Amino acid sequence: MRVVVATLFIGVSSIVFGQDVILQGQTRREIEKAQRISSRPVIDDTIVQQRVVEYPLLVTQYKTTTEVDRIEPATIKIKDQLDQLYTTYVKVGFGSQLMPLGEVYFNNRRSRRFIYGANAKHLSAWSNVPKYERSTFDRTSINLYGGINEKRYQLMADMHYRNQGLHYYAIRAPKDSLGKENTTQRYNDFGIAANFKSFAKIDTFGINYRVGATYNYFNTNKLPVDSITKWGASENYFSIGGGVDYRLKENIISVDLGVKYNGYKYGKDDSISPIDTMIYRSNTLINLFPSYKLFLLNNRFKASLGVDLTLDLDKKTKFYAYPMAELSYSLFQDMFIPYVGVRGSVKQNTLKALTMENEFLRPNLAMRNENKVIDVYGGFKGTFSKSVSFNIGGGYALVKDMALFVNDTMYSAGNRFNVVYDTAKVFTLEGSISYQLLEKMKVDVIAKYQSFEMRTFAKAWNKPNFELITRFHYNLFSKIYFNFDFKLELGRKALVYAPGDKVKEENLQYYKALDPIYDFNLGVEYRFTKRMSVFLQLNNIAAQRYQRWYQAPVHSFQVLGGLTFRF
Repeated sequence: MRVVVATLFIGVSSIVFGQDVILQGQTRREIEKAQRISSRPVIDDTIVQQRVVEYPLLVTQYKTTTEVDRIEPATIKIKDQLDQLYTTYVKVGFGSQLMPLGEVYFNNRRSRRFIYGANAKHLSAWSNVPKYERSTFDRTSINLYGGINEKRYQLMADMHYRNQGLHYYAIRAPKDSLGKENTTQRYNDFGIAANFKSFAKIDTFGINYRVGATYNYFNTNKLPVDSITKWGASENYFSIGGGVDYRLKENIISVDLGVKYNGYKYGKDDSISPIDTMIYRSNTLINLFPSYKLFLLNNRFKASLGVDLTLDLDKKTKFYAYPMAELSYSLFQDMFIPYVGVRGSVKQNTLKALTMENEFLRPNLAMRNENKVIDVYGGFKGTFSKSVSFNIGGGYALVKDMALFVNDTMYSAGNRFNVVYDTAKVFTLEGSISYQLLEKMKVDVIAKYQSFEMRTFAKAWNKPNFELITRFHYNLFSKIYFNFDFKLELGRKALVYAPGDKVKEENLQYYKALDPIYDFNLGVEYRFTKRMSVFLQLNNIAAQRYQRWYQAPVHSFQVLGGLTFRF
C-alpha cells in the first residue's frame, strides 16, 4: 500500500511541476554602482619577510701632494766634421832577441766608391836558442789591394808577396854542427786574386751572382843533396769559382761551382841520388754545391739544406757526395739559439798550407787530400745581454788522411819534420764567451777539447787534447791601451823511434808526452797624441822554453818596444 501511494505522489508531482508558467507585472530594480578598490594586493602568508638592512659607504678623503722634478732639456752635439782619417800608419821597434820590427800601412780616406791600400811588414830575430842548432829567422811581406763599390756590384782584387827565411834547428847540437847550408830554408810566396759580386734589388726577385779567380806560386830554396844536383820544391795553385743566389720570397736558392788545381813538383828528372827521386803531383778538385736556405716564423727558424758533390782528380779519380744541413731556432729574441747540423768536405792539402802550419817541414812530401767523411755537430749560442755572447757545442767527425807531423829521420838528422796520414775519429767539445763594453773593454775566452781515436798510429802526433785561449783589451781614458793574451795547450804526444827517458810504448810504437804550453803576453801602448804613441810588448812572461814541435823550443822571455806614427 505504501509503495502504491508513493508512486501516485511522484506521478502527480511530475505533471504539476513540468508545466511552463508565465507571470507578467511591473516592478523597479536598482543596481549598485561599481567602485574601484584603491588598495594594492598583498600576499597574505605566514612567512615573515626579513628587512634588508643597507649600510651607507663612508667616504674618506686623504690629502696627497705631488712634486715634479724639473727635467733639463736634452742637448745634441752635432759635429762640424767627422774624425780625421790618416792615410799612413808606421810602426817601428826593436826587441831583446836582436829582433827588428817594421810595419807600414797605407789606405785611402773615406770614399763611397773606391777602396785601395797597401802594407809592408818585417820581423826577424838574430839570436839563437841555447844548445840548439842555428835558429834565426826573418819574415817579410807586401800586400796590395783595391776595389770598387757600387749599388749594383762590387769588384775587389789583391796581390801579395811573402819571403820567409828560417833554419831547421829541431836537434840538440852546437850551432852549425850540421852545416849552415843544410839547415837553411827560404819560402817565396806570390799570389793574386780577384772577385766580383752583384747586388740585385730584393723586391724584384733578381738573381745575384759572384765569380772569382786566384793564382798562387810557392817555392822553397834549393838545398844541396849531393855534389851535383840541388833540390827544391815549387807549387802552382789556381782556382776559379762562382755562384748564383735566387731569392724566392723569404728563402734563398743557391748554386756554387768551383775548380781548384794544384801542381806540386820536387827535384829534377836527372836525379842520380839513391835516396831522392823526383816527386810530381797534379791534383784537381771540382766542386758543385746546390743549397736551399729556409726562413720561417719571422726568421726565428732557419734551415740550410744542400749537397756537396766533389770530384777528386788525383792518381785515382774519386767522387764524393756529402749531405749539408743545419737547423737553428731562435728563442727569447736571440737570447738562446739551439742548432744542429751535418756536413762533410774534401780539403786540398798544399805545400804552402802545410808549411804555414809547421814551417820546419822538409820540401819533399807525399801529398794527400784530407777527406772529412762526416761531421755531425750541435750546440746552442746566444746573448745574455747587449755586451755578452756565448757559444757551446760539440760534435763527432770521421776524418780520412788526416795530416800529422813527425820528426824525419830518413832525409835529415831529425831536425826536420815529415807528414804522415791516418784515419781518425774526432770527438769535440768547445765553448766560448765574449764580453765587450763599447770601445772600453773586450774579453774573449775560448776553450776546446778534442779526443782522437786513430786507426794506425797510437796517438794524433803533436795535436793537443785541450786548448784554452784568453784575450783581454782595455782602453784607459783613450790614452793608455792594455792588451793581454794567454794560451794553454795540454795532451800533446810526439812519435819517437827508440825507448828512452819518459818514453812510453803503445801498439809497438814509442811516444813521448810533451810539456804543456802556457804562454802569457802583455802589451801597453801610450798615445801622446792622435798621431804618435809608444808601445811595449812583453812576450812569454813565464819564460817557458816550451816545444811548439818536438825538439823545437821557442825563445824565452822577450821584450819588444817602439814607436807608432800616423800621418
